[in-house]
Amino acid sequence: MSARIDHTTTSGTFSLDGQTFEVDNNVWVVGDDHECVVVDAPHDVSAILELVGNRDVLAIVATHGHDDHVRFAPELAAAVGAPILLHPEDLVLWRMTHPEREPDRMLADQEVIGVAGTGLRVLHTPGHAPGAVSLYSVDLNTVFTGDTLFAGGPGATGRSYSDFGVIIDSIENRLFTLPDETTVRPGHGPSTTIATERPHLGEWRDRGY
Repeated sequence: MSARIDHTTTSGTFSLDGQTFEVDNNVWVVGDDHECVVVDAPHDVSAILELVGNRDVLAIVATHGHDDHVRFAPELAAAVGAPILLHPEDLVLWRMTHPEREPDRMLADQEVIGVAGTGLRVLHTPGHAPGAVSLYSVDLNTVFTGDTLFAGGPGATGRSYSDFGVIIDSIENRLFTLPDETTVRPGHGPSTTIATERPHLGEWRDRGY
């Protein structure tokens, strides 16, 4: 199995509910020397193209529809000739950024996206956004969690289309059922592991974070 994970960080803004914030986003690329899948397309197409190199991009997968994760997805898709994949429940967020252009295909819970001899299993993990997904690779011992789970806690749920109880349920019943040693690679900030985060679930639930 020759698949690997490449990574870069881009900087830009996140806007929702009339407010705008400066953010740094992780971009993850899963593949080998010949083909890959891009996880999220935030602020800088050139940085993603540099990470991809001359590989065939099979898909651009959006972990959710917030603008800091999909802003440059159409431009990247045009540059590499790849389809954009999004969960249908996040179309409402996608259309705030791209009213003129729909994603190419809708993601389904438990489907497997094949790349470089491995598979990324789609886990619907709503809460931060209604159509948020995580991508789990048993071969790579990794789950890409978007903004559902970070090092130190769940994603934010204080804005439109988010729900704290739902994100806690997603973390407990979808992510914390993964093996302890699974590396969590989020949409922002450092990576962590399932074992590191699982003991804190009760604390997050009790304080509403």
